[in-house]
Amino acid sequence: MNDDTTEGLRLLGRSEHRLPASPDEARLEVFPNRTPGRSYTIHLAAPDFASLCPVTGQPDSARVEILYIPDATCVETKSLKFYLASFRNHAAFNESIVNRILDDLVQACAPRQALVRGRFAPRGGIQLTCEARFPDRDEKLEWPSDGFAEGGR
Repeated sequence: MNDDTTEGLRLLGRSEHRLPASPDEARLEVFPNRTPGRSYTIHLAAPDFASLCPVTGQPDSARVEILYIPDATCVETKSLKFYLASFRNHAAFNESIVNRILDDLVQACAPRQALVRGRFAPRGGIQLTCEARFPDRDEKLEWPSDGFAEGGR
């Protein structure tokens, strides 16, 4: 694992067990995109995302999905898993979480386009879904119509 695609990756290939204490401590790692001249999408889903309500301290759960078109780099999935798990004891509003994930993704890998969706479990009879896009303009990256984004696994 010493080729140019894994240089600088700290988690991949290591049996790391300690999760970051917060998103501030977590680090999204990236590797070079092997086909940077092609526009293609990467769709990642975390069906068991957890965080804390900043008002009540009660746990919130969600299905978080990330859809992006990479440019020069791609996000390494083990670091993404650790990053998302770092929210489990983090108190924040659902909308803030989705926007934070998008901001951190854009900072880490500078994708051509990205879309983050958080479909949070109902609380008090209300189900909240939040989406954040990059760049925030008329070009629309769309979820695939295969049912995957609609809750299928």
